[in-house]
Amino acid sequence: MRKVILAFSSFLLAFAAQAADQALWEKSALNQILKRGELRVGLEAGYLPFEMRDKKGDIIGFDVDLARLMARYMGVKVTFINTQWDGIIPALLTDKFDILMSGMTVTPERNLQVNFAVPYITIGQTVLINKKIADKVKSYKDLNTPEYSVVTKLGTTGDIAARRYLPKARLKAFETEADAVLEVRNGRADAFVYDLPFNAIYSGQYKDALVHLKEPFTHEPLGWAVRKGDPDFLNWLENFLYQVKNDGTYDALYTKWFEGTAWLSNVNGQ
Repeated sequence: MRKVILAFSSFLLAFAAQAADQALWEKSALNQILKRGELRVGLEAGYLPFEMRDKKGDIIGFDVDLARLMARYMGVKVTFINTQWDGIIPALLTDKFDILMSGMTVTPERNLQVNFAVPYITIGQTVLINKKIADKVKSYKDLNTPEYSVVTKLGTTGDIAARRYLPKARLKAFETEADAVLEVRNGRADAFVYDLPFNAIYSGQYKDALVHLKEPFTHEPLGWAVRKGDPDFLNWLENFLYQVKNDGTYDALYTKWFEGTAWLSNVNGQ
């Protein structure tokens, strides 16, 4: 009798576990994407070369190409939802889109609100300075004085890094990268702290006005964010990334967006 009871108990436990797994799958964003036939991707178009507008107004970039590839593997269409940076995590949490793919740095604070798939690229903060101070400023450390005005984009890790590493400088945050870096180009600010890819591309376009201190002074992994409690979606994303990083697809996209410059002529405002 005891063996019968134990066997029945094991069956009930297995059934309960299977039911729990099924309930979790029903709620998974991945399941909803497949049912809907559409992958909704949240981003903020304006972060070269990850996501930006071309001259037709379409959103293009490294993240955009990865999202299109992701949707192709799922067998669904993809829709991009342009969202202001300061509201992008709340928009994910309220189901405005399924995944946040917008060059977001993985931080402990953000990880309290969302789950991140394994980082898909690692970057760091660098500095663009006005050419007029290039003879005096050779490192980000040289900017840590009230003599210098340093600008950032509001709510970014560049903003956080500036406040952490340059507390003595005169700091000001702007809503967009373009507004902030324009202050440096026009001489109204001395330096701009932001992610290496953007600064590298931007400095190449405005060599007459800007100098890039290109040695990163932070280490920042970027990740795709999803809502918490969704292991199925995370598992799929991590296996997708493993696949494209090992079949040459990822390398081809990286070369296109980070090492090539052909796309620049098609970017709005460039």
